[in-house]
Amino acid sequence: MCQYCGCRDIPLLRDYIAEHERVINLGGAAIRALDDGDYHRARTELAAMAEELRSHWRGEEAGLFAVMSRDALFREHITPLIQEHRELGALLDTVDLDIADDRDRVRVAFEELYEHIAKEEDGLFPAALTSLDGEDWDTAIAAWKQAHPRL
Repeated sequence: MCQYCGCRDIPLLRDYIAEHERVINLGGAAIRALDDGDYHRARTELAAMAEELRSHWRGEEAGLFAVMSRDALFREHITPLIQEHRELGALLDTVDLDIADDRDRVRVAFEELYEHIAKEEDGLFPAALTSLDGEDWDTAIAAWKQAHPRL
């Protein structure tokens, strides 16, 4: 994540970035557990990662993505991001770590997650800073809060 655009100064984007960091930490712990042959620990880490991602995606898609998708230019970048959410969610829902191919799929998905996050943090979030108005931010923040009722 760049440090120059000011994304981390916007509470909503700061919260999304913090969620990204937690997901990367959980995914990294899962990969290390796979490397150690500790599939139980890997399952635990992946389950925590999936839980974090589900609330993150709900807030992101109903909020920031929804308001930014009103613009066709942004929509063409957001639509594939949503598809990537669905694909990773499906993998996390069905992965069987006792199967070598599934362990490999988790490793690939984790690498792809880095790229996905970069698209958001290096492209979409800075674009939001210059394109959203107050009402858009209010809508995006409300969606995040609805997706995170415990916070």
